[in-house]
Amino acid sequence: MKAGRAGCPTLLLAMLLSAVGSSAADKPAILIDQPSDKAFRIALQRFASDPSAERAAGEIHQSLVAGLDFSGLFQRVPEAAFLGPVQSPSLDAAPGFNCARWSQIGSDALLQGEVHVEAQEVRVKFRVLDVARGCRFLVGKRYRGKPDDLRRMGKAMADDIVGAFTGQRGVADTEIAFVSDRSGSREIFVMDADGENLRAATHNHSINAFPDWAPDGEAIVYTSYRYRNRPWLFLLTRGTRSPGRILRRLDGKGPIYRGVLDPSGHRIALVRSVSGQAEIFTARRDGSHSKRLTRNWSIDVSPTWSPDGRRIAFVSDRTGSPQVYVMHADGSAVRRLTFDGSYNTGPAWSPDGRWIAYETRVNAQFDLWLVDPEGRTNVPLVTHRRSDEQPSWAPDSRMLAFSSSRRGSKDIYVIGLGDRKVRRLTHEGDNTAPTWGPYRR
Repeated sequence: MKAGRAGCPTLLLAMLLSAVGSSAADKPAILIDQPSDKAFRIALQRFASDPSAERAAGEIHQSLVAGLDFSGLFQRVPEAAFLGPVQSPSLDAAPGFNCARWSQIGSDALLQGEVHVEAQEVRVKFRVLDVARGCRFLVGKRYRGKPDDLRRMGKAMADDIVGAFTGQRGVADTEIAFVSDRSGSREIFVMDADGENLRAATHNHSINAFPDWAPDGEAIVYTSYRYRNRPWLFLLTRGTRSPGRILRRLDGKGPIYRGVLDPSGHRIALVRSVSGQAEIFTARRDGSHSKRLTRNWSIDVSPTWSPDGRRIAFVSDRTGSPQVYVMHADGSAVRRLTFDGSYNTGPAWSPDGRWIAYETRVNAQFDLWLVDPEGRTNVPLVTHRRSDEQPSWAPDSRMLAFSSSRRGSKDIYVIGLGDRKVRRLTHEGDNTAPTWGPYRR
């Protein structure tokens, strides 16, 4: 049976970014309840700035554009088509422009902003106007940060704009951890959700696998063979370079192959070896309150928590072939979910609770499918003549990261459930076991 995946995160210094919301309560978001191919046409004026802030304004604009493009929800109106100015006015002044100029070029929305730099502090504010409703105010925010924060500020703005149109923040300002052999050994790496800002999280020259983010995004649990050359769990905390070994109370009770934190961050679902069989347990981070959930002469692996922490989906070959099952968090009420296909594994529960993504073997390769937690609906998501494996959900449940060999070596890709657009994020070495981090705080 297929073993679990490998992956790991890199830890960045937390960015000092504050955002003060100013959207009006009587301006409801434009909700998208189901995936759609519709793209909102948005005109982006270049942010106003004095000469000392021109470089910062340019970098923020570039990052903002990249974040909106990453969402797959927007189509930018070319600046050459503008009937109004390319440069935004100061937001402190009255709008003072002709809204018809923007509606005539087919804009759904107009984005304006300005940037100021003073004493190593960058201050940004923006507003989005609903062109279709006479350029009424839709959303606006203010941000403060350091000069090193420009890229994140642009992405944070993009995510807030996505939220104004959909009711759910975008995910450009999130991270993906994964496993790569690009350095010569299987180490954990972290990158931004669009593949930029890639960095190594581990440097131990051992075998590292199965990264899993803490719910607050401040740490990653992963499996490593660095301790006595056997699999064990380590916790790498953001801002540190020295991971700590956890579950010490379980020393001497068999190797631990994988750990997945529950939504509270206090419990871990574990895959442990018992008399040579892989079984699923839960425990606290220190190894206390250990509870065995599965008892079979079969292999039980790949646990994934429901977003409310009440259920766990997992893989078992108890019926002769690997299939996806679901059970209560105490191990009761075990129920088989997948019946289509003879080899189904790698489940990942969506943050909104609506779907469990998994991989199914078709001939000699794997495709990605979705099944609802009750097992009533089972549909394909990603199909290709090469293998697509190891799905991991974005925190908005609108995108998935996965590993694929469609270009020969294994790389990390993302796909949007709405536009079905596939984007390649990595380009060096073999890259596997992506795990999408939560919203950054």
